[in-house]
Amino acid sequence: VQLQASGGGLVQAGGSLRLSCAAADGRTLDYWRMGWFRQAPGKEREFVGAIGWSTALTYYADSVKGRFTISRDNAKITLYLEMNSLNPEDTAVYYCAAKRSANVPFGYWGQGTLVTVSS
Repeated sequence: VQLQASGGGLVQAGGSLRLSCAAADGRTLDYWRMGWFRQAPGKEREFVGAIGWSTALTYYADSVKGRFTISRDNAKITLYLEMNSLNPEDTAVYYCAAKRSANVPFGYWGQGTLVTVSS
């Protein structure tokens, strides 16, 4: 599956932003486990959060827990990352990713969308 992430931009500290991710061909992402990662300038890519094929299962990095929320639309076409209380340390390129099984690495990636948080 080829993924496309969107919704990045410039936001002031304390603000909010919502990222979206969908398959390039419009297919549903049902039964795919989805995740968000980010890579800040000069740093390695890090895990942000993930959601199972069942929307009841979500996981977050400690650095974003309580501020970020991952969700899917009911049609399982679009994945979202709602980001609140943003701070400059959240500045990064954000990537969505997908995998079929829980015990394998994420193997399908979107192109990334840049989020810049100004102080």
